[in-house]
Amino acid sequence: MGRLEGKVALITGAGAGIGRATALLFAEEGAKVMVADFVPAGGHETVKMIKEAGGQAAFVEADVSKSADVQRMVNLTVDTFGRLDILFNNAGIQSKFMMTADTPEEAWDRIFATNIKGVFLGSKHAIPVMLQQGSGVIISTASAAGVIGLPGTGAYGASKAGIISLTRTMALEYADRNIRVNCISPGTIMTSMSPGAIDPENVPPFHQSQAMRRFAQPGEVATVALYLASNDSSFVTGTNTVVDGGYTAGVPKQKPKKPATG
Repeated sequence: MGRLEGKVALITGAGAGIGRATALLFAEEGAKVMVADFVPAGGHETVKMIKEAGGQAAFVEADVSKSADVQRMVNLTVDTFGRLDILFNNAGIQSKFMMTADTPEEAWDRIFATNIKGVFLGSKHAIPVMLQQGSGVIISTASAAGVIGLPGTGAYGASKAGIISLTRTMALEYADRNIRVNCISPGTIMTSMSPGAIDPENVPPFHQSQAMRRFAQPGEVATVALYLASNDSSFVTGTNTVVDGGYTAGVPKQKPKKPATG
C-alpha cells in the first residue's frame, strides 16, 4: 500500500517541473491528484501521464493570484474526489535578474501576486475544508532565495521569504486542529524556471557554486514533498526544509589544485 493511499491531493503548478514530478509521485503512492495549472496543455499532459501509469487524476485551470479561481479549484477537488487532504502550493514565477532599483513596479506586483498571495489564497480556501474533515496537510514551495540574500532577486526572494513566514504562522494557528503546515526551499532545480531558462545570457555566478557542484532534478524535491505529505512526518509542522545541495550552508570549499609538475 502506498504512503498516500486514500488521500486526495491538490497541486498547483503541476503542469511541469516540481509540480509535475510531485503529482506523479503522489499518484504512484496512492493519492488521487487534482492537477492545477495556469497552462492547460501542461496540466492535461500531467493527468495523462498519471492515468497511463494507473493512477487517478483530474485537471483544473487556475490562476492562483485570483481568489475566484482558487475557490473554484478547491471546490472542484472536493466535488470530484470527495475531500481534500493535501494542498501543495507549488505554483510560482520569477523574472530576469535585476537590481532592486531597476525592478519595475509591475514586475514586483506580479511576482508577489502569484508567489505569496497564491499561497495565502490556496491556504485560505483549503483550510475550512480541512477543519471540517478534522485533518489536513499544507505544503508550499519557498526557495533558497528566501533564506539568504541573492543579488538580483529582490522581488522573488522577498516573496519566498514571505512564504516561509506565513508557513510558520499558519502552523502555529492550526497545530491543535490537526492541520500540519510546512514549506520546502529548493536551490537551483533543472526546470523551465531555472536561471538558464529564464535568462540564458545572464546566469549569476552564485548559481554555479552549489556545494554539491550540480543542479537538482524535480524528483529530488518531490520526495521531500512526499515525506511532508505522508504520516512519516506526523510530528512535523512549521518547518522549512531546504533542498539546495548545501548552497545556503555557506561558501563551498574549493577543489584542491593539482601540484605543479616539472
